Amino acid sequence: MKSKNPQNESTTIDQLQKYAKDLAEVYQSKKEKVKELRTAKQQLFNYADDLNQTIFELKTANQELQDSYLDTIHRLVLMAEYKDEEIGDHIVRMGRYCAFIANKCGLTPIEVRHILYASPMHDIGKIGVPDTILMKPGKLTDAEFETIKTHTTIGANILRNPKSEILMVAEQIALYHHEKWNGKGYPHGLSGDSIPLAARIVALTDTFDALTSKRPYKDPYPYEVACDIIKKERGQHFDPAIVDLFLANIDEIGIIKQQNTFEKQSFAG
Repeated sequence: MKSKNPQNESTTIDQLQKYAKDLAEVYQSKKEKVKELRTAKQQLFNYADDLNQTIFELKTANQELQDSYLDTIHRLVLMAEYKDEEIGDHIVRMGRYCAFIANKCGLTPIEVRHILYASPMHDIGKIGVPDTILMKPGKLTDAEFETIKTHTTIGANILRNPKSEILMVAEQIALYHHEKWNGKGYPHGLSGDSIPLAARIVALTDTFDALTSKRPYKDPYPYEVACDIIKKERGQHFDPAIVDLFLANIDEIGIIKQQNTFEKQSFAG
């Protein structure tokens, strides 16, 4: 019988011990990696929670900021109402008129919303015009009319360098809503598409509401008469495409007029 070689047995034991050590190291390494992965996974969950909280806080802050813009608009509208209740009602209606037409023009919901809240600001510059001229029951003199015309630049100055997109639109409207399609308006004599769309919409709806409302110098015109006047000014005072949209939807416009739509107390709601 062949005898065992002690040297071979020792080598085998050494190898087995090395394998065992290697296996233990591999196991320990795997264990540490699993632990690292679990830690990383938990960190990701924590980061996700923090990110969600940050997004929520940003949305809340943005909503608060938006509300502050609308509150500013609301307060400026109220300033105009202190001068004349009928003018106040006119301002309240303008938002709905203009948003309705803007939607029919195919503007995005955000653009429609901007016009909804910006358009009531169109005559804010009249705060700087004397009441004796604003409320005059008779025809204005040339000098008085020149004073009235300054409400466009006064309004733009009030709204100059805004931080809000809504107030940026309001600044354009205040400055350009008396420009005419044929270039014969004021204050800059712009024509056609060079007049911002929001201002073109306001130009028409402002005229319609003025024609169909009582003023110190006139009684309201019937809708038919107002529409005839607007038709005659198609391509002259007003953008032809907007006139066509307006007249095609005159029934809905009439509903806005009759209902007086916006409640002043909920203007920013």
